[in-house]
Amino acid sequence: MWILQFILPVLLLALKGSLAQWTVWMPKDISTMRNSCVVIPCTFMFPSSVRPYGVHGIWYFGQPYPELYPPVVFKSRTEIVHESFKDRTKLLGDLKQRNCTLQISNIGMEHSGKYYFRADLGSSNVYTYPDFSEVKVLDQPIINVPEEVVSGSPLDVTCYVPDNCPDMTPEMKWFNIEGLEDPEISSDYIEDSNTAVMAAVLSFTPSYFHNGKVLGCQVQYPNTSLSYERLISLDVKYAPREVEVNESLDVMEGINVYLSCTVDSNPPPRITWLQEDTLVWEETGQNSTLVLMDIKPNQEGLYTCIADNDYGSKNRSFYLAVKFPPRDPSVNSSLTVLEGSSVILHCSTEGNPVPTLTWFKDGTLISNIVASDLSLLEIPDISYEGDGEYRCLAENEHGRASSSINITVEYAPVFLPESKCTLIRDGIQCECIASANPEPAIQFHLPDLNITINETESQFNYYSHTDGYMTTSMIKLKEKPSSGLHVLCTVSNMYGTETVKLELQQEKKFILAVVVGAIGGVVVIAFIIAAVCYISRSHRKENGAGSASFSQQPENPPILYSSVKHNLRKKVGDENDYQNIGGLSESNQRQDDVNYASLDFSGRKAAEASAQTDSGSDYTEIKTK
Repeated sequence: MWILQFILPVLLLALKGSLAQWTVWMPKDISTMRNSCVVIPCTFMFPSSVRPYGVHGIWYFGQPYPELYPPVVFKSRTEIVHESFKDRTKLLGDLKQRNCTLQISNIGMEHSGKYYFRADLGSSNVYTYPDFSEVKVLDQPIINVPEEVVSGSPLDVTCYVPDNCPDMTPEMKWFNIEGLEDPEISSDYIEDSNTAVMAAVLSFTPSYFHNGKVLGCQVQYPNTSLSYERLISLDVKYAPREVEVNESLDVMEGINVYLSCTVDSNPPPRITWLQEDTLVWEETGQNSTLVLMDIKPNQEGLYTCIADNDYGSKNRSFYLAVKFPPRDPSVNSSLTVLEGSSVILHCSTEGNPVPTLTWFKDGTLISNIVASDLSLLEIPDISYEGDGEYRCLAENEHGRASSSINITVEYAPVFLPESKCTLIRDGIQCECIASANPEPAIQFHLPDLNITINETESQFNYYSHTDGYMTTSMIKLKEKPSSGLHVLCTVSNMYGTETVKLELQQEKKFILAVVVGAIGGVVVIAFIIAAVCYISRSHRKENGAGSASFSQQPENPPILYSSVKHNLRKKVGDENDYQNIGGLSESNQRQDDVNYASLDFSGRKAAEASAQTDSGSDYTEIKTK
């Protein structure tokens, strides 16, 4: 092989001999291992017109200009060379054959550089060729790895070592190849431009777990202590294979939440955060932290971390739940409805977890408790008692809230049983009490006198007062009409009119007191008579005055009292038929309601007159007009 290296350049130059000038051939670059040797193939030519007086040669290091005194590597005339090349160089070629091949032994790192050849043919025929050969001294083999190593794709990694020292032939091997899947090693010999390189090829299919794995190539020269090695770390590209995120979270609103996403991929991926389908954040790196400051309920949802690079993508999702107490419920506006109407109240709110909804009326529970964000309360055929405040209470484990609505029920007048006429010290007081909404108008009517008394007739001492939905109207009469007391009360508003007859309630109590008093007197008299009779009989017996007997007085007749009924009645029948308030009308008394003793109280009128002692009353006397 080395013979061919010398002969081929000579043959080429011989073919061009007639055209040759000062020319040289040598490899532009050549490499070798530190402490080994290197052979620089060299062939030179000179013009045919030059007659040499002897052929000599000189090798320079670094530059071709003798006047700059470059280091002499080899000189055929003498053995005077630069100190750094002493005993290291020899000429392998025959200068007479125009072969200037040079060998450098025990070469060191400091010998890396450019080498120039100078031909000395005697006399003035001396010429330094501008062409050079650059020697590279290596202290470790060269490992060639493809620019891109992809997981799952077959890979060839090549280790190169120069073989330009004929005295030594290198041996190569790979190490740290454990864990590779079915590795194969092959050798190759490459020769280019009269330089030689040995190669060891490692073939395998890398995976993601080979990323960062260290592989080694070792070169040894047999029968020497020379050994070289080089290590490389694999940079295996692979798509995101693992994406780690938070587990699903339950957090309270208002706190700061940190969401993390860690990705295993090479190269680092682009990380994208989505809330549902909305982009939230994007950055590049192996991990990402999404910070949600003062979190709100509308930030609840499914969060997805998407990792992608040039080799693929992967994502993972989790649910973020935001807990919060119920919001103030939304309810109907306040309502005014007519008695008998159907009413539906709605209450809606938000809360997490879902709150329970409860309805209260004036503080009293009136509905079932439902776990929902909406509750409907239906009130069919509402009565006047349905009037009031309705409150919807929403609560969950984090708090409670409520909202209220007022319902105003309008209805026709309803008389209260407290309506009556009462005998008082200075006359008769008649009260008419009714419940109604809107506020009713109340007037009194004395049918026997054909008199109507209302708020416009102030001279009849008309008084009216309203407390809530209850209206009380009152008149005072100086004396009872001669024909008897007949007082009608009429109550009316936009929804109806009611009329009742007011009974003189205290008059019956007064009669009852008189009757009871009279009976008591009779009993006392009977007791006295019985006592006198008993004493008389005893006296007669003692005196033996005979058996005359004292006539026994008959017992007092039995007295039966009726149970007084207070009934609230509405108007019935024709216009002249009215209900009674506070007692029983004379026309409707049943025969067996009250049985009084047959007593003659001739002083009744006097008693009644004595009850009305205040003749100087301020109340107006009822007069017909």
